[in-house]
Formats: sequence, structure tokens, C-alpha cells
Amino acid sequence: MIEMKHLVKQYGSHVAVDDLSLTVEPGRIYGFLGPNGAGKSTTMNIVTGYLGATGGTVTVDGHDVLAEPEEAKKCIGYLPESPPLYMDMSVLEYLEFAAELKRLPKARRRQYVDEAMEMTKVTDVSRRLIRNLSKGYRQRVGLSQAILGYPKIILLDEPTVGLDPKQIIEIRELMKTLGETHTVILSSHILSEVREVCDHIFILSKGKLVASDTTKHLLERVERGGRELELLVLGDGGRAVELLSQTGLAEGIELSPGLPGGCASLTFQVKPEEDIRNFIIQEFVRAEIPLLEIKSMGKSLEDIFLELTNQEGEARHESDL
Repeated sequence: MIEMKHLVKQYGSHVAVDDLSLTVEPGRIYGFLGPNGAGKSTTMNIVTGYLGATGGTVTVDGHDVLAEPEEAKKCIGYLPESPPLYMDMSVLEYLEFAAELKRLPKARRRQYVDEAMEMTKVTDVSRRLIRNLSKGYRQRVGLSQAILGYPKIILLDEPTVGLDPKQIIEIRELMKTLGETHTVILSSHILSEVREVCDHIFILSKGKLVASDTTKHLLERVERGGRELELLVLGDGGRAVELLSQTGLAEGIELSPGLPGGCASLTFQVKPEEDIRNFIIQEFVRAEIPLLEIKSMGKSLEDIFLELTNQEGEARHESDL
């Protein structure tokens, strides 16, 4: 549906997008992740034709963005981080204007507008001027414009910014619904949102692609390196450390003594495929070490994000030395 090959965007000496190549398949929801300055918005602007690339190619549904811009743009609905709204128009006027700009069939134009307003829940404010709407409702109007006419590809740049918790849940559900019949690309700083909504994740750092995989596989990839257990014991924890060391199943044991109630905590790594909790309980009972709590802590998407972007940053720093 979208194919980027060796995409480069430079602003003077600054490289915003650095030899980026990736493929977006139809009918999936993609997450576009990266720290500030990673090149996410720049890449989206190139795909939509708002910016020209310094090098490389982008095709949208088989149409080269540079050679066939109109055909490529017809396939895309785009919600920028700051929606381009006309404040002196009502919601209905704005969406009718957007439908005309998109050259939607006149006979179905009003139907498309009504359906977009209903999906984003702005029908009740359709007669109000956009300048009088809250930031959350303005974001919804921008989303209405993006999905107007049901384009094959929907690009959403920070779509839940400014929304209250109830609205965020509704927009996430809408994205899931859109993902059933459209290709959706979501750029977001909210990692929990990407984890909940997206099927596949691209992670960018310094303009480069540092990870491309399904959400499930990315989590499994990090977990293969081990998971962490945390124990809470009564006492100073010295005997517990000795016992764990003797089992040979725990790595990197860290002891935190002197906790409230005369307790100590121990954290350590174990292999993900081994569940040794019952074994630990039995051994601690046998050794008469009071075990108050045992917790398993798997790595999160946040951990993956930080590890991958830090690795890229460290690799670049070393190459500059």
C-alpha cells in the first residue's frame, strides 16, 4: 500500500530522514514511534506530498508521490498534529468544503459528511463555529476530515492530543474499526495507545528505522533475554540471597534491605520459559525464610522503545568519535 525506498530528507546539514526504507501492507494498523526529532512527522509529510524528499522514492497504492501526486493523494486521509481548520466556518461548512476539495461525488457528498460526523461524534455541534469548540472537539473535526470519503490509507499524527479520557477511548475504538477496512498509520508518543491499537510497529531514531515488527513479536523479542522476579522477605535478605545463589537459576541478584516492617526485597533475572516461583516457595519454606510476596515483571513496550532508541543513539555517538 505504501513503499518507501532509501528516503532522505535534509534541512541544510541536518538529516531529518536518513535512508529510510519500509513497506506498509493493506488492512493493518501501524504504529509509528520515535522520540522528538526522530523524523516521524517529516516522513508523514513526504508521504502525503506536503514535503518533497531530498532523495529516494515513495509510492502510494502504486502511484509515485512525485510523478503522480494527485492519484497518490486520493488514496490518503491525513490528520496532522495541528489540524488545518478554518475557525470562521461551522463544522458542517468545513466538512462540506473538505469534501469538495477532495472531489468526492456530488451525489454522495452530504452522505459522506454525515457519516464522518457520526463516526467522530461531532453531529451535535455541526452548526457551531469551529473557533467556539474545545480543543478536543477540534481534534475530532480534523479526524472527520481525514476519514471523509473513506480513503484507502488514513494517516493520524497524534490523534488523541487534547482529548479527555472518555474521548480517547472512543477514538481508539474508532481507529480499531477503521483498521478493519482501511490501512491506518498512527504516529503517537503514547506507547500504551500504540500497544493497544496497532498490529505492527515501526520505531524510528535519528531518522533511521531501528525496528519493524508486530507488537507481539517485539515484546517476545525482548522477553527472550529474560524476565525479572521480585521477592519480598522478612529480615535483612542475606540468607535469601545465599539460597537463590545456590539454586543457579537466578542472575544479577539485587538486594534492597531495610524496608518498612523489617523487610528486604530481592530482584533478579530468570529465563522467560522457566516458571520457578513454586520452586522458590518450596525452598524458602524448607529453609524457614519468611516469603511475603513474589512478583513477575515482564518488560514493557516502553522498555523496548528506550532500549532500541538508546542503542541507535549510542551507535551514532561511537561512530562520531
